[in-house]
Amino acid sequence: MLKAIGVIPARLNSTRFPKKILHLIEGKPMVVHVYERAKKAKFLEDVIIAIDSKETDLALKPFNVKTVMTSDKHISGTDRIQEVVKDMEVDVVVNIQGDEPTISPFIIDELVSQFSDNSIKLATVAGENMDLNKLSDANTVKVLLDSNGFALNFRRDIVESKSGGYYQHMGIYAYRKIILEKFVNFEPSENEKALSLEQYRALDNGIPIKVILTEKIYKGIDTMEDLKQLKAI
Repeated sequence: MLKAIGVIPARLNSTRFPKKILHLIEGKPMVVHVYERAKKAKFLEDVIIAIDSKETDLALKPFNVKTVMTSDKHISGTDRIQEVVKDMEVDVVVNIQGDEPTISPFIIDELVSQFSDNSIKLATVAGENMDLNKLSDANTVKVLLDSNGFALNFRRDIVESKSGGYYQHMGIYAYRKIILEKFVNFEPSENEKALSLEQYRALDNGIPIKVILTEKIYKGIDTMEDLKQLKAI
């Protein structure tokens, strides 16, 4: 039986929405909502919030969440996750975004279940429903799949609707621990730097990315407008 854990990288200072992980939604910090939903995943043995500040630590104290203090020098959430799990005996690590308070535990379980196939090294999620607005939106990351459900490329720029095969990428990943260790030690690839898409570090180093599809997209909260839409829902 695979041992899988979920880690939520929780950097305090975000550019577009400062301290968003601590923003209260119905009396709880946003990241606590993410944690509680992740805890409902049947295939995760544990869930950890990887924090980087005393302020976050103090804010989360009243809530029944498991945290690990990490360096505030990490460039990416992936590096933060690696610090948390480097000495753990786990098989699969799920990178769960701290700004997705509606994330589905079923999607997390579906990701973990992919690793029953020994050939799967890294997996992520994309939404099936891609409309013209999303295709032309540079803020919507698109993923092109091959016939076996593996990522061929990721794009931000406008994609012709007639090209087909593109889906809306979600920022949740699951790694075999050994692949995560390799990933963080690779230098950022040229595609990663040019497109600001970290997943290219895997593709450009020959690590295939399995993509599972879902009908519903769980959108991250990047702005106050996103938060208003969430509250409206």
